[in-house]
Amino acid sequence: MDQYQRSYSVPSSSHSNNHQPGLTSLTSQRSLISIPSLNNSKSHHNNTSITSNNHYCLTTLKGHTSYISSLTLSGKFLYTGSSDREIRSWNRTPFLSESPNSTYNIVVAGEGAVKSLVIQSDKLFSAHQDHKIRVWKITNSNHQPEQQKYTHLATLPTLGDRASKVLIPKNHVQIRRHKKCTWVHHVDTVSSLALSQDGTLLYSVSWDRTIKIWRTKDFTCLESVTNAHEDAINAVVVSYDGVVYTGSADKRIKVWKKNQGEKKHTLLDTLEKHNSGINALALSSDETLLYSGACDRSILVWEKEEGGDGKMGVVGALRGHTKSILCLAVVADLVCSGSADTTIRIWRGVYREEYSCLAVLEGHKGSIKCLTAVVDHWNTSESQASFLVYSGSLDCDIKVWQILVPAS
Repeated sequence: MDQYQRSYSVPSSSHSNNHQPGLTSLTSQRSLISIPSLNNSKSHHNNTSITSNNHYCLTTLKGHTSYISSLTLSGKFLYTGSSDREIRSWNRTPFLSESPNSTYNIVVAGEGAVKSLVIQSDKLFSAHQDHKIRVWKITNSNHQPEQQKYTHLATLPTLGDRASKVLIPKNHVQIRRHKKCTWVHHVDTVSSLALSQDGTLLYSVSWDRTIKIWRTKDFTCLESVTNAHEDAINAVVVSYDGVVYTGSADKRIKVWKKNQGEKKHTLLDTLEKHNSGINALALSSDETLLYSGACDRSILVWEKEEGGDGKMGVVGALRGHTKSILCLAVVADLVCSGSADTTIRIWRGVYREEYSCLAVLEGHKGSIKCLTAVVDHWNTSESQASFLVYSGSLDCDIKVWQILVPAS
């Protein structure tokens, strides 16, 4: 994965307030009056905004027959998951040269949507609506480099992991009034995945309100944080130093860390400023800032407080979307946001507390469900930086956008 790429595909929960966050506009929601807006209009007079000539759609990838629920990049391939169980890989090289006829490979697994995808070396981890995580080995063809083969390695929790715990009563947890299962099981949609910096740990969150930590070497579940939130968890991101951030339909972001010598993660902080369920989280490139997107139509910017104890304070809000924020992606100093209003906004921090909305990308006919972004090294020069943004939507299309920004 490109070292500048931080992408987070965030599904919406169906557990909060009897509606699906992000699929409806919360027009009755009070604005976050107490939080200042960071998108200062003065920025647009300082040549920090870009013209429509500097952002455009390179191509639209078609093939999925149901909405795009997740995507990620690794090397020259784009991986996408849809609501009808499909995972596809697309060779990025052809559509960077504006050819829409990219080769793709398909695998179908589980039931329901593929909610999240992450890559670790030659392994692809996929989170599914059927409560499972699946692991795939990716093999590239020696004769046809654009072709890939998927081999199913495991379904988490593995049979061995379940068998080793099933006979010990303390390993069983109550999931419904008359039903128990071992703590290694997710019992609702697995909504988001994240990897530790070294790739040895996989973090999963679910609408069952739990966080689970898996060892990628042998797929063993090492820990389960039960009742981590009061409602469905929609998003998880992990910093390079092992701090875990989770966002939930309960309107809260929680900050977790396993200190050296301890066996379990402990809660460091609870961030409460959003007025409605949180759908998306992303960390800035230097990880000093956390961005959160919610059904209240705002993106909040959080900054680490001095002291190094995990505490964070809100800096301000990025406003402009007219419906729920569903996904976020960060690349270099740009923040990309996708919304139920069918648009993508590109934000750039001019100063620590001043942002400019550089562009509004329009073209999708449905809510933007997932985003990822990467530096476009082919077109970056001393005078301008080029970025590629990939978006998946309820309209079943994937769009590839080029963003050209004057060098800072």
